[in-house]
Amino acid sequence: MKPFSHLTDQRVVKALAHPLRVQILGLLEHRTASPSELAAELNVPLGNVSYHVRQLQSFGLIRLVRTTPRRGSIEHHYELVARPDITDHEWESLPDIVKHAMVGAALAPIGRLVQDAAAAGGFGRREAHLSRTALTLDDEGWRDAAALLIELCERLGDVERESLERIAETATDTPPPSTVVLMHFESPPVREEAHGAHNAETLSSATAAL
Repeated sequence: MKPFSHLTDQRVVKALAHPLRVQILGLLEHRTASPSELAAELNVPLGNVSYHVRQLQSFGLIRLVRTTPRRGSIEHHYELVARPDITDHEWESLPDIVKHAMVGAALAPIGRLVQDAAAAGGFGRREAHLSRTALTLDDEGWRDAAALLIELCERLGDVERESLERIAETATDTPPPSTVVLMHFESPPVREEAHGAHNAETLSSATAAL
């Protein structure tokens, strides 16, 4: 997938300034879909989705790949052409409205995914993990933590490639997918009298493997 190299391009900033557009881009990242399919999945009126799909197409982020006759009409299917390749510097320079849209659009499906997985027993494996860790970091600590998270993401990619090689060699069925969600953010202020209780809860949950 070709990354979009000019995130500061005003067309891209405008495209990302609406959370629904960010959600549409996310859904089209790994598959093609029509506005009606996107509307059903996002539970949004078809007219709204169709408008934003046209906008994304005009920005050059998605393209039409095929059409399908549907009961006297034509259904259009789109795929992602390019996605924003966001560096730390570019993220810092983005307008707040774009940051809020992107974060909001990303968190909503993550929240649904985690809830659905929990309800379906997705945390039942011994190796499953759920933790929360409270930290107090200076600027250098933030940079070190960011580097560790990037390193972890790269290593997880290596682990998946090794797993796929073993699956191919043994000709076994592909196991169910798993998901890793990493977040690191500035926390809301904590009341001084609750600070001790908050730390204790964090210590307990940080060591939990569900």
